[in-house]
Amino acid sequence: MASLFLRQALLLRVCFHNYQRFTAGGVAARHRLWCSAAANLPSDEAEKKTNSGGISNSSFARKAQYPPSSEARWEDDPDYRKWKDKEKEILSDIEPIVVLAKDILHSRRYMDGARLNEEDEKAIVEKLLAYHPHSEDKIGCGLESIMVDRHPQYRQSRCLFVVRTDGGWIDFSYQKCLREYIRDKYPTHAERFIREHFKRGSG
Repeated sequence: MASLFLRQALLLRVCFHNYQRFTAGGVAARHRLWCSAAANLPSDEAEKKTNSGGISNSSFARKAQYPPSSEARWEDDPDYRKWKDKEKEILSDIEPIVVLAKDILHSRRYMDGARLNEEDEKAIVEKLLAYHPHSEDKIGCGLESIMVDRHPQYRQSRCLFVVRTDGGWIDFSYQKCLREYIRDKYPTHAERFIREHFKRGSG
């Protein structure tokens, strides 16, 4: 009886000891698995794990590399915007007379050697010829009318002519008139506008 009791006690002790070893080993194994998993994470994921709640170095580097989208663009520069507004103002100001001059020169409304009608002549004289840098020389003894005809040297081109009261006539460039008009009315922005919108050498 005593030996049976002793064997049972020893058996219980062995079982208890094995149970302790088993549970301790399981916890250690679980602990080792978690550590090894963390060690094998890619560097950015490990960084996120260890820096949870803070800014990771990689995200900071990305922010430093790419400037914020709110950074000022050259289109938003006040001087640039001021120029674009003035450019638009000048274009809208000269557009009607430019359209008229091109229509006179390039449409079939006027044949070579034809004189302009009263309305077109008035517009050309007041809005173009008056601003020509040598308008007095062009008019000479007096203005009889405005005529459209072939240029005396460049026969493929048509241009405007001042017909004088003495019967003489001389050509003038409507673009030269426009340039002087712009210089007179928009002195601050004239040269930039002319440089950007007029062909080089256009007389």
